[in-house]
Amino acid sequence: MSVEAFLSLGSNMGDRLSYLELAVRVLRGIDPDLRVSPVYESAPLGGPEAQGPYLNCVVRLEANLGARQLLEVAHALEELAGRVRTVRYGPRTLDVDLLIVGDLQISEPDLVVPHPRMSERGFVLAPLEDLDASRVPADWRSRLAETDPGSLELHMVGRLR
Repeated sequence: MSVEAFLSLGSNMGDRLSYLELAVRVLRGIDPDLRVSPVYESAPLGGPEAQGPYLNCVVRLEANLGARQLLEVAHALEELAGRVRTVRYGPRTLDVDLLIVGDLQISEPDLVVPHPRMSERGFVLAPLEDLDASRVPADWRSRLAETDPGSLELHMVGRLR
């Protein structure tokens, strides 16, 4: 049975755009009709101060995969991009997060769906809204303006092929 899933893609090391393009190319092998939001640039969230800015986008795909299988795809994409996990919230070639998988609600040590912090992150909400405005709270910008104005410092930089 096919499920609609939304994944967040981010990169702040090396050729950031190429890493996002790589992920989208591989994901098109799962769903040729994959939809991709515009790409946004944002400041890094926490972590070492020496990090560069991120490029972020969200993809929407239909797949005959469960949440656990999508998580495995996400980890495989990160590995393909040469991601090395050394510092929490550190720089990364590619970060892939499962945001939404159908109407599933999962809370396991290594898998939480919907993503537990997506409503706090402008770099997730803006591109998600571009793909499906019904998936984000209508007041997210005003809420973040009060709670975390820095998370609204996003700049659309283009689209992936």
